[in-house]
Amino acid sequence: MEERISMVHGSGGAATSELISAVFAKEFANDTLNQMEDSAVVVGSGKIAVTTDSFVVTPMCYPGGNIGRLCICGTVNDLLMRGAKPKYITCGFILQEGMEVSVLQEIVHAMAETAKEAGVTIVAGDTKVVTGAGECYINTTGVGFVPEERDVSAVKVQEGDVVIVSGNVGDHHAAILSSRMGITNHIESDNAPLGEIVEALFTAGVEVHTMRDVTRGGLATVLKELAQASGTTITLEEKALPVTPQVRDFCGLLGLDPLYMGNEGKLVAIVPAEQKERALEAMRSAKYGEGAVAIGTVTKEEPGKLYLVTGIGGLRNLEVLQGEGLPRIC
Repeated sequence: MEERISMVHGSGGAATSELISAVFAKEFANDTLNQMEDSAVVVGSGKIAVTTDSFVVTPMCYPGGNIGRLCICGTVNDLLMRGAKPKYITCGFILQEGMEVSVLQEIVHAMAETAKEAGVTIVAGDTKVVTGAGECYINTTGVGFVPEERDVSAVKVQEGDVVIVSGNVGDHHAAILSSRMGITNHIESDNAPLGEIVEALFTAGVEVHTMRDVTRGGLATVLKELAQASGTTITLEEKALPVTPQVRDFCGLLGLDPLYMGNEGKLVAIVPAEQKERALEAMRSAKYGEGAVAIGTVTKEEPGKLYLVTGIGGLRNLEVLQGEGLPRIC
């Protein structure tokens, strides 16, 4: 096997077969993928959730993860936010000529390990080689199955609900930006599959009205969109927002707002107020949910509005992110 990707690896011939066998099939091996057919035939029934995403993060490898772990987490989490149980993933790779095969192997290994952690099977894939692009782009499509009793949707947010976030915000954004700027610190990406948190909520019998993973645009953008979709008013408490001291200092240094910083391993769940403690207990018992806290409430006073009660008692009107907060974060 050559040490670097070349155009011949995208030819569909012997070199392509060698790449698939040495890198992809080695890590992703399962009964479905091993058939190497033009499409995968899998078992499924009932309500199906489908999502697709493309990952172009720079740098590809960063503190706490890489594009391989990220693409599985991002796809799985999108399915989970509708109450689905993720089952299958397909992946398409666009590789730049000259990319080191050892780096590709590291990325593919991370994908395989994260897929195992998330309980999903990679059943199909594709590889193309190009010149003049980023080292590695990955497109994924995920399929999951939604239990009949689950109905999670933005329009179900109701007056009297509470807003819970599963942990500290801003970590992924800060880790990526630190890497790009050559800033040395101990901040790592929070990229993680959130299946255990979601299942813990439903197992505990919590009536989850809606969930969203907090990615591009940050917490404020996600909650503003939910307020608009449901015609409700969401009010957050600044003192309750979980931000690590390291990320807070990083934000202070660069003039960033944690409310608009992306994450890849956090979710917000909106549930009835009377079920708040049950929801918090369930989330905190799950992997990646140990830092769950309630951060806000839902009313009907001003439909579509998102407010933040500041540390000194002021009221700040929050809108969706304007412009590009940080390109190629995922």
